[in-house]
Amino acid sequence: MKVAQLETLFCDAGWRPWIFLKATTDDGALGWAEITDSHGSPRGLAGIVEDLAPHVVGRDPRAVERIVWDLFRATRQSPGSVIQKAIGGIENALLDLKGKALGVPVYELFGGPTRDDVDVYWSHCGTTRARAWEVTNTEKLASYEDVAKLGAEVVERGFPAFKTNIVVPGDEPQVLMPGFHGDGLDRNPSPELEEALVLLLDAFAEGTQGQAEPIVDLNFNLTAEGVLRIARTLEDHDLMWLEVDAFDPVSLAAVRNGSAIPICSGENLYTNRGFRPFFEAGAMDVASVDVIWNGFHQAKKIADLAETFEVNCAPHNYYSHLATFISAQWCAANPNVRILELDDDALPRREELPTAVPQIAGGKLTVPAGPGWGADVNEDVLREHPWQT
Repeated sequence: MKVAQLETLFCDAGWRPWIFLKATTDDGALGWAEITDSHGSPRGLAGIVEDLAPHVVGRDPRAVERIVWDLFRATRQSPGSVIQKAIGGIENALLDLKGKALGVPVYELFGGPTRDDVDVYWSHCGTTRARAWEVTNTEKLASYEDVAKLGAEVVERGFPAFKTNIVVPGDEPQVLMPGFHGDGLDRNPSPELEEALVLLLDAFAEGTQGQAEPIVDLNFNLTAEGVLRIARTLEDHDLMWLEVDAFDPVSLAAVRNGSAIPICSGENLYTNRGFRPFFEAGAMDVASVDVIWNGFHQAKKIADLAETFEVNCAPHNYYSHLATFISAQWCAANPNVRILELDDDALPRREELPTAVPQIAGGKLTVPAGPGWGADVNEDVLREHPWQT
């Protein structure tokens, strides 16, 4: 068995593309991975896969670790970012091929499962209905009463927790993202922003009646001072955690030490080298690990390192169902997993695109049994919804 081709395929996901990597062998076997990137360079990511293909094509895909290290060596002066996302995707496609060749799920290549199911939380709850409600055919968040109704829906659908962002409902609902785009450069908090988050969480609490734990994701949108102010403002709202993106472990550790709320971070970090200074600084209670960007084995190494610091992990997962299958298998391979993220408001074709869909009941997702990831991509559906660059 030799790798004959690597391809990058795009699918229109409404307000962003879903991006897939397909590895084909000389005997016609297919290995799949997802490499979706919404805030970087989707076309650049495809170019990197094309540039790295000569290091992979013609080789036995089952020598996954050797190939990955060759890719690290070939890109040593450009670590992380979209380079790592491409390497992680190649690794995952090769692992899918290997699992299928052996007739086992990928987690069997890493010691077998530690669990048969995993708790899931509803991610971007309210966020998607504020910024993309027309795309997802859901009701927009026009008022805090709509937020309360959404909270009741969380409970009705069995989710034990949900995550939201800085959402302001209204006739033109907003999701404030100054750390990313569109809202100016000011990353400082204001009394108005603090009040908006309190009103949002109070409305959710009215709907959930305390039967689902809230998570607030501040992303890169505030400075360390701002995060601390928000943490102190929200101390009485019983958050599962406050999610914060940061590049500096010392400032994040200061936030954690000054907050009564557990701190989750790490979705922007790559490889165990990237996580190690954050663990050493005691900067996070929960490590958010992106399994499709790091690659399954590298993400496993991160979780193993986290375990030595008594830190739980939660996969960063706001992609298509293929990524959910990959992340669910990673959850099975690790004992120190807290809960699995699931972006529950999505396009109808999310259910049609994979050859299987996650099985969820009672707030738990059944870990797929393979072989490989347990699902491929339906290329007919993908071709019906091309991404217009």
